[in-house]
Amino acid sequence: MIEVFSGSEILAQAVNYNLREAGITAIIRNEYESARLAGFGTADAAVSVWVSKEDVILAKIVVAKFLAE
Repeated sequence: MIEVFSGSEILAQAVNYNLREAGITAIIRNEYESARLAGFGTADAAVSVWVSKEDVILAKIVVAKFLAE
């Protein structure tokens, strides 16, 4: 798996939606929520979106197009 986006949870969800629309399966990794649920606070944790190695080129194009809008 390769990270193609890191940012706020709202943007990560939007990126994930756009990737799904392009036929790419993605995983959202929420470090902040994981730390909060475990009882550890962290101020700088971001939400990241990961895709398989095979989809990374198309995924980066989809993410770049979304962020340019």
